[in-house]
Amino acid sequence: MEKGNHSEVTEFILSGLTDRPELQVPLFGVFLLIYGVTLLGNGGMILLITIDHRLHTPMYFFLSNLSFCDLCFSLIISPKMLLNFLAERKSISYTECTVQLYFSIVFGDVECLLLAVMAYDRYVAICNPLLYTVTMSRQLCKQLVALLYAVGLVDSMINTFLIFRLSFCSSNIINHFFCDIPPLLALSCSDTRIKEIVMFVFSCCIIVSSLVTVLLSYVYIISTILQIRSAEGRRKAFSTCSFHLTAVALYFGTLLFMYIHPTSSYSMDTGKVATVFYTVVIPMLNPLIYSLRNTEVKDALRRAMNKLLTNS
Repeated sequence: MEKGNHSEVTEFILSGLTDRPELQVPLFGVFLLIYGVTLLGNGGMILLITIDHRLHTPMYFFLSNLSFCDLCFSLIISPKMLLNFLAERKSISYTECTVQLYFSIVFGDVECLLLAVMAYDRYVAICNPLLYTVTMSRQLCKQLVALLYAVGLVDSMINTFLIFRLSFCSSNIINHFFCDIPPLLALSCSDTRIKEIVMFVFSCCIIVSSLVTVLLSYVYIISTILQIRSAEGRRKAFSTCSFHLTAVALYFGTLLFMYIHPTSSYSMDTGKVATVFYTVVIPMLNPLIYSLRNTEVKDALRRAMNKLLTNS
């Protein structure tokens, strides 16, 4: 074990989003509302896809898993953040910090990879529609999701192990609102260069491979759509991809800003804003994007409401 190892630290102090006392209660109200909408939106999406047999297709199977990831992401990050807005001492135990980091990496990885799989699903549906049901079989979909979770679990285990092998001997104050990789690296008094390189490579592999899959899929999708002679056919094909493209742009744009850059250029204040976006705001926006811009989801919600009103 390294000198000044983590046994000297039993807890960390989270500095939070801001140290201005007058902003704590207003921010608590804003993020409590976001948290409630996130739980309702993602939980409702999962329930709707589960109970409506017309949504039992590969695309909605992946969407329900995306909602599950967003739900878990919110449950990992938001409760502690909300509590710390009102707490005088914003502490988090060493174990809680480890668990928070581990699962935030797991669900971050899975969501990133899941967006790539969803792009491939749209590629098969639009470019090879006659083979869609054969190619995207139920068994393959389950295997793909299981593989994504396996990758996320392994990557998270490696990253978490590397982070908590570092020494935290000079301070235990994390300049962030949750236990994330950049602020923990900045807090350490160890030589982090080798570990930063390893984690950077793993992050690049997952983010870049997912982004390349998305881009290649949409190159073929757009090429196929442009060959459709009917304007209505092109419009319908584009509409089935628009909500996924919106989610991809939001998520990957934030991730690239956060992680694909030299650590020396990392700003904690800027990092906090970007992290709030992909850990708190995007999980709230995803179910809204997929429901408000998706006629099948809106029809399913209408059927569910009608059924509920009829039974009552």
